[in-house]
Amino acid sequence: MLIIDGDYPMAGGAIRSQRDLTLPIDQARAAPPDFTESKGRPDSGIMATVPEMRRAGVAAAIVKLTGCILRDGHPHGDVRTDELSYAGAHGQLAYYHVLETRGYARMLDTRGDFASHMKTWSEAGSRDDLPVGMVLGMEGADPILWPEQVHEWYENGLRVVSLSHYGVSRYSHGTATGTDGGLLDGAPELLRHMDSLGMILDVSHTSDESIRQELDNFSGPVLSTHQNCRAITPGERQIPDDLLQRIIDRGAVIGHSMDTWMLYREGVDWANIPPRRDVFPLEAVTLEDYCDHVDHVCQMAGNSLHSAIGGDTDGQGGADGAPYEVDTVSDYRKVAEILDRRGYSQEDVENVMYRNWQRFFEKWLPE
Repeated sequence: MLIIDGDYPMAGGAIRSQRDLTLPIDQARAAPPDFTESKGRPDSGIMATVPEMRRAGVAAAIVKLTGCILRDGHPHGDVRTDELSYAGAHGQLAYYHVLETRGYARMLDTRGDFASHMKTWSEAGSRDDLPVGMVLGMEGADPILWPEQVHEWYENGLRVVSLSHYGVSRYSHGTATGTDGGLLDGAPELLRHMDSLGMILDVSHTSDESIRQELDNFSGPVLSTHQNCRAITPGERQIPDDLLQRIIDRGAVIGHSMDTWMLYREGVDWANIPPRRDVFPLEAVTLEDYCDHVDHVCQMAGNSLHSAIGGDTDGQGGADGAPYEVDTVSDYRKVAEILDRRGYSQEDVENVMYRNWQRFFEKWLPE
């Protein structure tokens, strides 16, 4: 069975940690000692490389550009200035383009690109040399320095944008700012430009009030690349049922994150996240917990057309931050086994594993 991963911040992790993600995963995990640590994320925990994605049947992923600006009171930022945010995101864009040039990736800019790519993967006898499909998203819109600049990013292939990441972004409140802060100056105009281009809004990492205002100001397609359910796991990073129902009603697909902080039922203070192992052992969060979130969305929707995989692959800390049974992306297929045991039909399982994302992008990417 194929898999589509709704969230893989590939370039940021590769560049910051100096990882060669074209290697088989055992080789990538055995990098020289000088390159084994970056922000506490050792190479030994890498969950995805291109060869591992091929082996796992991960036909495509929403890959990300990031460039959060460091601001007073919100120390999560990656860079210090507008210029560095813009340039850093372009460096990540260049990373994806060179992967495509060398045959490791295929950028899926249009619905036709997506359909033909999925046909190739579905019909291939061997996937050893296939490019992995990539839909380009931006996680936190700081690299869009002014609203009209989103047209330039669109011409460069950007199709999915979330206004927030951690802290207060240029355009809205995000994770670690509570739930009440809303959109900031410039956001309504950015959303209007996104609407005019037919771009897709990602509500992940965004405060409750910001999501409400986004949905009031944006009429285009909506998704959540990596989000879980607050009804199961408390905390501002998860989406509450009222907003979940609103985006389901808008036709959204919700990619469920493999980040165990978003699955640990005791919750966490998202403004002060401690080391995981100081709080719970690896075995405390399993794929059964993960599938509870999948099932919650399916039950709310009354069908299996809105839940999907949203791995947050390697963005959540690698294998140490994933559910107990997950070592690499190849283990994502275990979700299908659990859903099957829970009585989901083959069609329902395929919807969650890849068909919901496939239908969404074959509908909403430009012609």
